[in-house]
Amino acid sequence: MIQHSSIEFPIIYTDELCLVQLPALLTVTEAVAFRAKCRELIEATPSKIILDFAQTTFIDSSALGALVMCLKAARSRQIELVLWSVNREIISILELAGLDRQFTIESETTPLDSTPKSQIEATHASIQSKTKRAIDILGAIVGLGITAVVFVPIAIAIKLDNPGAVLFSQTRCGHLGRRFQVWKFRSMVSDAEQLKAQVENQNEGAFFKNANDPRITKVGQFLRKTSLDELPQIFNVLVGEMSFVGPRPLPLRDVEKFSEHDYIRHAVLPGITGMWQVSGRSDIDNFEDVLRLDMVYIKDWSLWLDLRIILQTIRVVLQKTGAY
Repeated sequence: MIQHSSIEFPIIYTDELCLVQLPALLTVTEAVAFRAKCRELIEATPSKIILDFAQTTFIDSSALGALVMCLKAARSRQIELVLWSVNREIISILELAGLDRQFTIESETTPLDSTPKSQIEATHASIQSKTKRAIDILGAIVGLGITAVVFVPIAIAIKLDNPGAVLFSQTRCGHLGRRFQVWKFRSMVSDAEQLKAQVENQNEGAFFKNANDPRITKVGQFLRKTSLDELPQIFNVLVGEMSFVGPRPLPLRDVEKFSEHDYIRHAVLPGITGMWQVSGRSDIDNFEDVLRLDMVYIKDWSLWLDLRIILQTIRVVLQKTGAY
């Protein structure tokens, strides 16, 4: 038996192969211990590591993050990582996260324990809420109508200020870490990504932030102050990649710096606005503070909380505070 922080991972070694039996529940606590154990195994450089999911009936976003980190570490050492005896519920979660094609899954194996799907609560209540989704769809339809009205004047202003594309697109991580393209009105110079290395990161933690970023155009400053740059993300809401309220979706480069605990942010749909935006985001420079606000939202989520955040967002936008 292998024990780490009171969590046991039975391991079987055969020549250059090792099989790790995973527990029934894989949450943030197990994810931390699991990643530590994976690091030990990878240091021993076996040719193949098999993760036995036969008893696993629940996996959350933190555990998904730990799996991704272990996969990257194994590939860097040219070690094959295989998921074995994965039941249909776990496979569905991997598919939802877009991870089913990244891992080698032994599909011919038969799960030793098959738990009915009704017994597994693998998603957050906000994901299951039909009312929240209905509000998002209705709001998106109205919002896209407003966007259509202001699109042309905003596009002309962006072009006159700095030649280049009107819209900016970037790959972000959403629910369960699934990647998607987020859309915004361009608020920076057209070669902003190439110039990023020359800009100082003023934030402590996982994400990049600079209050006086020289890449922001004059029109871009106005768009950010009024939050008009966010309008194209309403399309992301309509197709179900985002919600109006939730943690902000972060770029891949920021997510790669996550710890297991940070992946809890991916338990819900990312949002256009959230606790961070209405809590004075210009004054919050530490990722731990942002994560704390996200955890409050995830833990205390309700439709009433969403409504409060939306109303507070309107106040913040009208006062032009908390953004840059």
